[in-house]
Amino acid sequence: MNLPIAETPQTPVADKPEVRAREPLLLSAAGAMMPKQANMLVRAKNFAEPLLADELLRNGESVLDHANAVAQILDEIGGSEAMQAATYLIYASFHLNNPYEAIARRFGDTYASLALETSKLMQVQGQARSGSGSRKRGEARIEHTETVRKMLLAFSRDLRVVLIRLASRLQTLRYHATSKVPIDRLLAEESLYVFAPLANRLGIWQLKWELEDLAFRFLEPDTYRDVAKQLDEKRREREHYMQALCDTVRTELQGRHIQATVQGRPKHIYSIVKKMRGKSLEFDQLFDIRAMRIIVPTIEECYETLSWVHTRFVPVEAEFDDYIAKPKPNGYQSLHTVVRDHDGRAVEIQIRTQAMHDHAENGVAAHWAYKEAGTKGYAGVSAAGEYDSKIAVLRQLLAWEREFADSDEVRALGLFDDRIYVMTPNASIIELPKGATPVDFAYTVHTNLGHRCRGAKIDGQMVALNTPLQNGQTVEITAVKEGGPSRDWLNKELGYLRSQRARSKVRAWFNAQSLQETIAKGREIVEKVLQREGKTALKLEDIALQLGFKTTESFFEVVGKDEFSLRTLEVLLHPDTQEDGQAGDDVVVRKPRSTGSGKVLVVGMDSLMTHLAKCCMPAPPDEIGGFITRGKGVGIHRCDCPNFQKMLETTPERIIDVQWGEHAGSGNAASASVYPVDIYIEAQDRQGLLRDISDVFTRERTNVIGVQTRSHKNSATMTFTVEIQNATRLHNVLSAVAQVLGVRSARRK
Repeated sequence: MNLPIAETPQTPVADKPEVRAREPLLLSAAGAMMPKQANMLVRAKNFAEPLLADELLRNGESVLDHANAVAQILDEIGGSEAMQAATYLIYASFHLNNPYEAIARRFGDTYASLALETSKLMQVQGQARSGSGSRKRGEARIEHTETVRKMLLAFSRDLRVVLIRLASRLQTLRYHATSKVPIDRLLAEESLYVFAPLANRLGIWQLKWELEDLAFRFLEPDTYRDVAKQLDEKRREREHYMQALCDTVRTELQGRHIQATVQGRPKHIYSIVKKMRGKSLEFDQLFDIRAMRIIVPTIEECYETLSWVHTRFVPVEAEFDDYIAKPKPNGYQSLHTVVRDHDGRAVEIQIRTQAMHDHAENGVAAHWAYKEAGTKGYAGVSAAGEYDSKIAVLRQLLAWEREFADSDEVRALGLFDDRIYVMTPNASIIELPKGATPVDFAYTVHTNLGHRCRGAKIDGQMVALNTPLQNGQTVEITAVKEGGPSRDWLNKELGYLRSQRARSKVRAWFNAQSLQETIAKGREIVEKVLQREGKTALKLEDIALQLGFKTTESFFEVVGKDEFSLRTLEVLLHPDTQEDGQAGDDVVVRKPRSTGSGKVLVVGMDSLMTHLAKCCMPAPPDEIGGFITRGKGVGIHRCDCPNFQKMLETTPERIIDVQWGEHAGSGNAASASVYPVDIYIEAQDRQGLLRDISDVFTRERTNVIGVQTRSHKNSATMTFTVEIQNATRLHNVLSAVAQVLGVRSARRK
């Protein structure tokens, strides 16, 4: 087990022949001593010492010394004796052939699980630290850091693993500080950006401050020494001054019948540097180098104390905050003020009740939001995780003094039951929903990898693609060069996908394939029309643009969905022969079903061929005029048609009077003709819009002979070509269409 992890033994003892030979004797001896050893800490230490003797960690520290120190740290912060005992078993587990069985047989399943999960977490963290994610910068680095934090909590079934890891990391930093042995920079960064914020969330401040200061000392030694020097220059004077000031404040408050706890607040180097950088201040500009906290029984006494402080000293107005009247979003409450004494020295003072103090000291989310997220602009890593509300459970760690030792069956509460954390082969951490499969993993890494996924390995072993993943596993995907997902992946009963995001990507792929099939169908239809009309030399792009489409794909899509009248394309390919200002054929409709004679009469002439202009599509009782064309007789236009008005100005000699025939536009079904008219509709796009509008035409007994639809950014435009007997009837149809949900306007084109 040769992993580059500072907390991992350098040479597994179990690999040594002499240890293999004596391991049964060690286990037997431990078992024989169990009845005599009521003290679990002594039992665990005696069990581990023969295995850990003369062994070194990767950084050169004695394994046994490290375990002793970690147990001592746990004792200092209130960890149970049982938790201290588990520390030795964790390091012993690296040196046993069958660690779970060996530890469970002598100490129970709970100790075995704790030892194995902690040791595995140590290995996973080492792999993550050496992976590509740790080399990221900027926002990507912050995101990776937050993922490592969540993995640290989510990986373990027993929450005490987290506390043991914090103590172990602190001891590692202490060893490097005292021994002067160079430390891996990535390990120091992980301590500052992962372990220290985690201790902060747990409310274990003495670990938090020491982790921060030691890690910062390794990362920026020059800055650390400079600030430390400035603090040390006047440390004795400052401490003497603060002690005298605290005594004075306490005495004078007692004289006002306020029983207060008054104490100075120590300032730590990393905290000072963060504030200097976050507020662009020099060391001498910091107000809270001298800091005092006053704890009183009630809220009323908070404000009474504040009033006395502002009377007794000179307040700095810009540095006052009332978080009692207006608590922070995380629930933090306190009065913050900065005052100057008669010599002009600034002192930061916090005033709060005991309950507020307990929340500030122990309430995880409160202190985290203030110090880490930078509410007032402090520099640091922002990590607004999704799990702050669950973290409070970890406070129970320090209260479990006997539970762990009393029962092997008890399990601590778990966090992130709905999330797991696995790794890529290069040790990047991937967050997935619980129950996720290798297919989910592939889509999370990259959409294209998901599409091409064909096999998977978990920790080097081939597995089925629907195998549920577990925390800490390394997943490797086998992919083909080209290909797409299987429809079986969308079958929930087969269990290939747990992630909704991955499921959406699979659906999107199949939808894209369906769209391509529709486009191919439309292209085939258009190409057949061009062949039939002898127009294969025309460019498809030019045709699409002339018909109002931005791309050929959008044109083919509409044709493939049978939402486009091919008559429009045919007329575009064979436009009417016109001269000068005659109307163009950019608006095209199918020929009406009935073209009875006598619809239009040319004044003063008989049997003259006429046709309805396609640019304005007149219908009775529209006022109309005629224009003599070459070879097609007289074109009939609405008098308000822009094309007709232009022709009237440029070639008035070709304008003739015309009028509707006797039966044109009559309601007599036997003799009435129908006229094609374009209706233009603007609407908010929605599912079923085209169907609802078509239903209106059906109810109004209006025949639709052509339709064009376009949709862009949730807006739809539609052009319906309908057959009507007269324009008066059209008004009723437009009124009915306007009532359809989402329709903004409906008008004759």
